[in-house]
Amino acid sequence: MTDTTMRASVLHDKETVTVDQVPVVPLDRDQVRVRIEAVGVCGSDVHYFHEMRIGDFVVEEPMILGHESAGTIVEVGVDVPADRVGERVSIEPQRACRVCEQCKAGRYNLCPFMEFYATPPIDGAFAETAVIQADFAHPIPDSMSFEAAALCEPLSVGIWANQKAGTTPGSRVLIAGAGPIGVVAAQVARAFGASEVIVSDIVELRRNQALHLGATRVIDPTQESVEGLEVDAFIDASGAAPAVRAGILAVKPAGRVVLVGMGKPDLELPVARIQNRELIVTGVFRYANTWPLAIELASSGRVDLDALVSGRFRLDRVEEALNTATDATTLKNIVTPNA
Repeated sequence: MTDTTMRASVLHDKETVTVDQVPVVPLDRDQVRVRIEAVGVCGSDVHYFHEMRIGDFVVEEPMILGHESAGTIVEVGVDVPADRVGERVSIEPQRACRVCEQCKAGRYNLCPFMEFYATPPIDGAFAETAVIQADFAHPIPDSMSFEAAALCEPLSVGIWANQKAGTTPGSRVLIAGAGPIGVVAAQVARAFGASEVIVSDIVELRRNQALHLGATRVIDPTQESVEGLEVDAFIDASGAAPAVRAGILAVKPAGRVVLVGMGKPDLELPVARIQNRELIVTGVFRYANTWPLAIELASSGRVDLDALVSGRFRLDRVEEALNTATDATTLKNIVTPNA
């Protein structure tokens, strides 16, 4: 790396990534530059890699993937205290406008002007360094690994989902999907005091992993119906239409349904059931104001993020990391740009 360029893994076309020398982005006054030590591979990265789009977000020019990231501050903007250089941080990978109606209401995740890592046309963190506004570079304790710090991003999704679900001590929660988000959501539910956390998944290996990482019970939905469980809340982390429908039918009156998984843009829902039971149905779009709690849950050991890591890949092996991310044996691949 020089003063003006750095190495990055760049997505050029469907299933085509190369390690390129790219320009180092100048710092704004309120930003910091972070030497990236760990980046988690997310399902959205995989989707862009294979399809070059997610819904209305289309990759139209070369883009750096990766948004679950952490590292060390190596440079600060003129408005940022110089003593932050050397600080270990977890990156909240978004830049909101801070002045729109949603931002002023505290819902900055819904900002219509959001710039989010690895969402076209914003570059992500599969690179030697990345920049972020200083208050979104959250300090982490020395006891926390960079990998766990990077995974505070999916942990934030789990926190946001459980907050939407109203999970409290004694809650009974059903979660569909035992991938990374489902497992994290299960851990958060337990940390929030849920007495029962039921996870359904069609893959036995993933069900077994869930039992070791938060679930009190697992269900194979091909063999056992979840309907009639009468849980307080249902969190869908699968995006599968049958799982969403069955999960709604598992919720007791006045319960909550939280849709996290990305599936088809339109689904047929049991509307009469939702009406007659006065179920609250909501979606999840990223998160807001979750990082302090995420760092606390992870650093205290109440959520085990290091246990999610199933593979580590250097920058020149990003393609392999993306291709194996959806394997049943994979929970979370980590890219280490500076290794």
